[in-house]
Amino acid sequence: MHYLIRIEPFTTLHIQLQSGRFDCADRQFHSVPATWQARLENPVDVKELIPEFFYFTDFLDNQNGFDLGSLQISNEKVGDVVLPKWAKSPEDFIHKHRQALESEYVSAHLHEWIDLIFGYKQRGPAAVEALNVFYYCTYEGAVDLDAIADETQRKALEGFINNFGQTPCQLLKEPHPARFSAENAARRVSRLDTYSPNIFENLDQLKSFFVEGISDRIPLVQVVVPKSQSHSFITQGSPDMMVTVSANGLLGTHSWLPYDKNISNYFSFTKDSTVSNPKTQRYLYGPFAPGAELSSKTLVVSHDGKLLFSGGHWDNSLQVTSLSKGKVVGHIHRHIDVVTCLALDLCGIYLISGSRDTTCLVWQVLQQGGLSYGLASKPVQVLYGHEDEVTCVGISTELDMAVSGSKDGSILVHTIRQGQFMKSLKPTCESSLPITISNLAVGHEGQIVVQTIVGGRTPLKDKFALHLYSVNGKHLSSVPLDEQVTSMCVTEDFVVLGTLQCSLQIRDLQRLKPAIPSLIMKVPIHSVSVTKEKSHILVGLEDGKLIVVGAGQPSEVRTGQFHRRLWRSTRRISQVSSGETEYHPTESK
Repeated sequence: MHYLIRIEPFTTLHIQLQSGRFDCADRQFHSVPATWQARLENPVDVKELIPEFFYFTDFLDNQNGFDLGSLQISNEKVGDVVLPKWAKSPEDFIHKHRQALESEYVSAHLHEWIDLIFGYKQRGPAAVEALNVFYYCTYEGAVDLDAIADETQRKALEGFINNFGQTPCQLLKEPHPARFSAENAARRVSRLDTYSPNIFENLDQLKSFFVEGISDRIPLVQVVVPKSQSHSFITQGSPDMMVTVSANGLLGTHSWLPYDKNISNYFSFTKDSTVSNPKTQRYLYGPFAPGAELSSKTLVVSHDGKLLFSGGHWDNSLQVTSLSKGKVVGHIHRHIDVVTCLALDLCGIYLISGSRDTTCLVWQVLQQGGLSYGLASKPVQVLYGHEDEVTCVGISTELDMAVSGSKDGSILVHTIRQGQFMKSLKPTCESSLPITISNLAVGHEGQIVVQTIVGGRTPLKDKFALHLYSVNGKHLSSVPLDEQVTSMCVTEDFVVLGTLQCSLQIRDLQRLKPAIPSLIMKVPIHSVSVTKEKSHILVGLEDGKLIVVGAGQPSEVRTGQFHRRLWRSTRRISQVSSGETEYHPTESK
């Protein structure tokens, strides 16, 4: 039995179901064999690829060991789908399929597919010329079944429609315009004054700048630009807020603009004046529990920049602080021991907390008028399963998964809505010594990135490791680390690490391999975050400096002071000049 599956102009697949073999002929990777040409020209065969071909690897593996028969000639047992030679694994196959689907080739020909399916080539002479004509019953409005009195004839027509399928509604009568190429789109966007180069698309052009005076000689444990800050019509185009938290609890809400052509730098930063004035300084209230320190794992800023959630307090509470006033607006006591880690989902709906009491709690963030104002008094879920202190957590509302790591070396995955236990993961380790899950992050597609630490007297090269799991808990990759990770964040394609040994690492999320050589800082890193435009990486150092890593050619920006007058406001925003603040980590301390 043979099937041809097409989704023009993307990918052509030929599947022999009887033999259990699978071959791919994607135009981006290699050409279609001549033996398939007759099938490619078959006007009756219009099956399309299911979405799983572009995101779901598990359907390519016979994980349950079903008996699928044997090959007729070799009598070989049929099991997993046989992948083409260019795919190293099911994950690599799906990843390259996604790359092909989102490639420049597809973008350049996407309008042709729209013309065939929804456009002017669906019917009429243009459809005949494009060999895009199907059985007449498949077209919308071609047959009025309700007007057919003969039941036998009506059932026969219904059978024809069910067999051949139905053509979508014709939406366009004129040719659809071609999509801009990435180069043309980037050129148009670059003419805008607020264009922010994507740092991950310009990894060969990275520059580091530093900002002093936020918390001198006190570690900067949290630096973040909230991604969903609200701007009214009047304040549109005004700076965003950057939130900083120092190890002594000092709060800062600074002004931040990621890019402007008039800036002599890659960003504009205005320090919060309250952090330098003892009379106006705002602090996160303590005291904190013995052994608990403020860190990027115990601090979370709401996506609208209104609230700061914090753990580690002496009374085992989860504390909610208003950033604008610097006042506590909520004390929630549900854990019976110290809160050790927090994480907020991408939507800003749910917060998860982990504790020394071995449990995790999922909380709903209360909002009114689109703005956060607190947490619900009772948790949505209480998650059990660890046998030791929970050290790190991650959460994804879209994928309904809450992930937690513990000192006992286990990683647990639960659902959010029902609190159901899904799976337990145990990173592999050649040593017989116990391991601890020290850092954890959940990717946009449910990837789980974990750092482990081997206990006892272990050589540095064997002590730390980084592991990658799929959304369904399949182990994908592990790499050794010779540095201890202190902070971690994940984007669509990369994982960013800050280490105790003073390096900033950007690694490929698919294989955990370094995308570029490490950026060396002078002192240990305490926090890393990526701005919402992906234009900068913000790094908090042990000496209190803020390092801003940006991308772009020096010729793209002009020197000179930057002043922007807000509409109906006389306030001006000063900036940090690039010539004075470029960070040179190779200089002596």
